[in-house]
Amino acid sequence: MRAKSVTEQARRAQIVAAAIATLAELDYAETSFKAIAARAGLSSTGLISYHFKNKQELVDVVFADILERFQGFVSTRMNQASAREELRAFLVANIAFLREHRADMVAFLRIRAHAAVTDGGIADSDHAGLAGLLRQGQDAGEFRVFDPDVMAVFVLALRNSVVQRSGSLDLDVCERELVAAVDLATRG
Repeated sequence: MRAKSVTEQARRAQIVAAAIATLAELDYAETSFKAIAARAGLSSTGLISYHFKNKQELVDVVFADILERFQGFVSTRMNQASAREELRAFLVANIAFLREHRADMVAFLRIRAHAAVTDGGIADSDHAGLAGLLRQGQDAGEFRVFDPDVMAVFVLALRNSVVQRSGSLDLDVCERELVAAVDLATRG
């Protein structure tokens, strides 16, 4: 197998970026190689087909790309002194990524809702990680008694709802209210 040239890597990155923008603007069903080629300024869809055998393969790459960047962004803002601070950092980092990468998050959620992608268990591990953080906070006496698995579902649902409606919401207000709502829900 030959190594990809710098030009091929740049073209793939251009196609992925155009796919993200197209998904964010047009929704999943309307996103086609033709729409992506137009957004990327490519002369034909053949340039996309050269790099990706079909829409599913492209969507898988887009999904993995966004997920990797999102996880890296959030994880660099974690490791706080207490579970409560860690939970707050998680929420603030999620909104910060959304603020800086709205199209990515919209595309990510649209792919997750409509495509046959596998996230490698990320959704389950995100839920498990958040539930673990909530249990840790309970064990340390920082959080009230509640079901950590259920609370993790609620917190992630709130976050996902902000992402879905982010185009019409003030993200500074969303961040403040999301942090306050979760703080009130978990406070002892």
